[in-house]
Amino acid sequence: MHKIEEVEHARSLMQQGREWPVWRWLFEKGRVRAAADRATEALAAANQKVKDSWSDDLKRAYSNGKGKAEVKEAVGRVREADEEATRTTDEAETMFAEAERSMNGKAEAARRAVAAKASGR
Repeated sequence: MHKIEEVEHARSLMQQGREWPVWRWLFEKGRVRAAADRATEALAAANQKVKDSWSDDLKRAYSNGKGKAEVKEAVGRVREADEEATRTTDEAETMFAEAERSMNGKAEAARRAVAAKASGR
């Protein structure tokens, strides 16, 4: 199976990020987001390239569910996988946004604590 460079880069960066302290994450989150976006785009392009190579029968079965039984069944599994991939991407986007909000809240709390300490409170 062909590995997609953008996906491998994003995966590696995210694995590294699991070990980062909060402050490093705050500085690196833009780079992680950009890598994730590039990986998502690369996956979509690869998916489209494969579907563009399909025969007319496969394309028709995918778009409207009509065609030979075995073709409909195979294409139905592809459609299910596409829908699952979309759900997973949406869940990842939601998780990333929640983590970002949480990190931003922690950073704000730390900034306030530092400011309070500096002012002698």
